[in-house]
Amino acid sequence: MADRDSGEPRNSLLPQLRMDELLDELISRVTQIRATRDRVQQLLQGVLAVSGGLELDQVLSTIISTATELVDARYGALGVIDSAGEHLERFITVGLSQQEIDAIGPYPTGMGLLGELIRHPVPLRLHDIAGHEASFGFPDNHPPMRTFLGVPIRVREKVYGNLYLTEKRGGAFFDADDETLLTALAAAAGVAIDNARLYDEAQRRQRRMEATAELTRGLLSGVDSRDLLAVLVERVRDMAGAELVMISLPDPAAERLTVQVAAGTGEKRVLGESAPVAGSEVGDVFTDGVGQGIVDGEWDARPLWKELGLGPAHIAPLGAAGKVRGVLVAAKRFGALPFDAGVVRMLTEVGGQVAVVLELADHRSDADLLALYADRDRIGRDLHDLAIQRLFAAGMTLQSVLKITEKQAVRDRVNRAVSELDDTIKVIRSTIFALSEHGGPDEVPGLRAQVLQVCQDSSAVLGFTPAVRFTGPVDFEVSDGAVEHALAVTREALSNVGRHAHASKAEVDVETADGSLVLRIADNGVGMPADGTRRSGLGNLADRAAALGGEFLVEPAEGGGTVLTWRVPLDD
Repeated sequence: MADRDSGEPRNSLLPQLRMDELLDELISRVTQIRATRDRVQQLLQGVLAVSGGLELDQVLSTIISTATELVDARYGALGVIDSAGEHLERFITVGLSQQEIDAIGPYPTGMGLLGELIRHPVPLRLHDIAGHEASFGFPDNHPPMRTFLGVPIRVREKVYGNLYLTEKRGGAFFDADDETLLTALAAAAGVAIDNARLYDEAQRRQRRMEATAELTRGLLSGVDSRDLLAVLVERVRDMAGAELVMISLPDPAAERLTVQVAAGTGEKRVLGESAPVAGSEVGDVFTDGVGQGIVDGEWDARPLWKELGLGPAHIAPLGAAGKVRGVLVAAKRFGALPFDAGVVRMLTEVGGQVAVVLELADHRSDADLLALYADRDRIGRDLHDLAIQRLFAAGMTLQSVLKITEKQAVRDRVNRAVSELDDTIKVIRSTIFALSEHGGPDEVPGLRAQVLQVCQDSSAVLGFTPAVRFTGPVDFEVSDGAVEHALAVTREALSNVGRHAHASKAEVDVETADGSLVLRIADNGVGMPADGTRRSGLGNLADRAAALGGEFLVEPAEGGGTVLTWRVPLDD
């Protein structure tokens, strides 16, 4: 049928118009297919990328980097959920520089919108983050973010963590295709993470076995326990990825815990630092035998922790409850997330191994002490049964010579020899008493050791070391109060010799006999002043003797010099 005006057939342009529409639709479909093919290919490349590593940290970083590229996001993060399923224990970011991260502050732990995916592990797409009811804003110095796409990562049917993507490039919104691609990537990521975790656990177990073997070799070879612990904390620091690892042990009264070995940031500064058992985090772990995690860096109210830039930490007991021998502390840098469950488990196991090391070291020390004491007892018996008896017999023989000689010179020499034998017997008996002292290494030193230390310290003032002699069981019979006075008297007397006597020789004689402690200090110096004036220091010595019901004498020594005699009664 033709048009009346033109004579042309009606609807002659219709086929042409329909063909153009079909071509446009076909081109659009082809473009979509190509785009989909490209995105599928990109997804496959992403899956290959996240599946190609075994190191857990590397796998996690690859996953979030691939996810941001896949959906064309500017910022991305992967949050790992803790074993309780309530908070984030790790947080890996993409798109932020280290300066921006430091300016923002500590990593998030799973509050607000990030916690929404923890509580409800299903994909979440938002056009505006601020519009969601769970959002409560960003911290200071945080870059602006509006669009959001979150997808959970599952490992063996358990939610391991979440992928968080924000700010799709070009100002566009995340669409359903982005969600589908990210969900597929998350499924592949779960398999890769599971493999990496198994590999990581195997590596940690291998390193723990190596550390245990090293401890065993050290114990069997007789290496000092402190050297073994120093090597161990270095190993633990490497295995845990910590900034600082230290071991604190209790004092004999179990009232304070003191850092004995440390490795890492500030190791020299923390050595010797102590904390009370009562009212401190380390004290609670020591008392209860249960490990404790510290989230922030201001614990125990110690500014040193903050000065070193340390933050989250974990305190592990050394041993089981009721038999805890100390604590192991591992700390990260300030702002880092807490240790994950695998590291906490490793720290607990290492704490048990350290307890075994300390127990074996104590047993070995006790065995060594028993052997030493047995050897001392044997030497003491030999001295008593052999040396003293022979010296006594020699003295009796010399005394019998006095009956058959009438020469005074011979009698004088024999008497001097007998007197020297008596002095030698006293010295040997004093040595036997010293050998009988079975004090442990942590006990306060006795009078004998402290007098020797005073004499050694005074050598700088005197210019020589005084000769010292002990007679009797001075460490057993002298009370603590008398010991303090005796040490003060010895120190003051030797100081006077060094400042005033101009002596070249001094002797210190400490004796317990006839219910008294007798302290004699003799020198070969210039003696007392001719006018008989007494120095104030000597007055102090007399006052100390009077306070204990004793006496103090100052006499000239035979051949020149001075003899101070300080005598006090012994307690019953």
